[in-house]
Order: sequence, then structure tokens, then C-alpha cells
Amino acid sequence: MSPESLAESAAQAVEAGAREVRVHPRTPCGGTSLSPRVLAPVLASVRAAVGAPVRVTTDAAAEPDPERLVERIHSWDVLPDLVSVDWHAPGAEKVAAALLERGIGVEAALWARTDGPALFARSPLAPRVLRVAVRAPALNPNPVTGPSAEAAEAAACSLLAELEPGLPPGTSVLLHGTDGGVWPVLRLARRLGLAARIGLEDTLLLPDGTPARSNAELVTAALAGRPEETG
Repeated sequence: MSPESLAESAAQAVEAGAREVRVHPRTPCGGTSLSPRVLAPVLASVRAAVGAPVRVTTDAAAEPDPERLVERIHSWDVLPDLVSVDWHAPGAEKVAAALLERGIGVEAALWARTDGPALFARSPLAPRVLRVAVRAPALNPNPVTGPSAEAAEAAACSLLAELEPGLPPGTSVLLHGTDGGVWPVLRLARRLGLAARIGLEDTLLLPDGTPARSNAELVTAALAGRPEETG
């Protein structure tokens, strides 16, 4: 959880084929934080280790108060390349506006089964985001086999079809799943030519169900047989 450990993990993931890294800066006690005192060392360490864009997220675990989060953003002296904003979260547009004001790229995170997609479709900031990250719906797994690939893909396709009318033309889309839906949704993203992500944040398991030992191992599995693609 230290800046050095995050940088080491990021470097391994990039060596395995990732073109971008997403990090959660943490305090010495392990809590996520977007304080400039926490963020700056992480960005410095990760950038020294990789030649890839560094992305952070504004999830509520790091700062639940949107007004305080806007203050945090204005206090940063070292800036990330891209920040993911959960559009269903309170104050999401204020947070995105503060990021854009500072010249930081915004990724709009649109979760299934929230009002985020509808809010984004009506947002005047929608044309200014660099990318939309679509989180496919979590499925109630079969207690033995987990969700079927067909069910996970069908749910993701349904969500994409629902979102499409509200996306500005030419919007870049990243599609990802969680838990048992991660690998079917990743394969779907690859077939559709969409960006995808993989990491221990989304799953602890490799496609064969064995525990993953690192983010890099997950990236390697995601790119197996397709060396031109990223994790």
C-alpha cells in the first residue's frame, strides 16, 4: 500500500502489457485518501516506475464529502493524468467541473442499476469527458459455477444498448465487470473493440478460477493470445 509498493505493482502490470494504471493512494494506516500529501508521493513513485498514464478515482471511500473533494482537487500540487468520477455519486458534476478546471482528464464511471447513466446523458459536461467507463451489472452467481458467460455478456450488452443514445458521438468507452462477470465481460469488450480493464480491484481469480498472485498476472491472462491488446 506504500507509494513504492504501488509503483512496483504498476511497473509489473505495464511490463505485462497494460497501457494505463489505476491506483488508490493510501495512508500509512491503509485508508484511501486524495489528500495532496498522500497523492503526490504516489504519483511521483508510479510515474518514475512506468511510462504510462496514471489514473485515480474519486470514490466515496477516499472522500465522501463532495465539497471537501472539490477543495482537495484545488489543493493538488501534483496532478494525475485522468480521474474517474462515479456519476451517480452526490456532487459528481461539481467534482468533474473542478477537475476540468484544473486541466485534468475526466473519466465518467457509469454503473449499472444506478441513476448515473441518466444523469450523464443530461449533463452539459458529457462532451468534455475523455472516456466513459461502463460497469456491467453484478449478477447473482450460481453457488457452484458462478454466473454463466452468456448471462454476463447479455447483461453487459443490454447496458451498452441502454447507454448508447445518451453518449456524445465518438465517446471512448471502457467496459468492465466485477467478480464472476469479469472475464466474460472482458472478452465481450475485446470482441466489440472497446477498452477494458483488469486488476485485483475487480477480481481475485484467474479465468480458470485459481487465485491471482498479482495485477500483472491478471493482465497477462487478459492478453493471452492477443499481444496487441491491453489490460
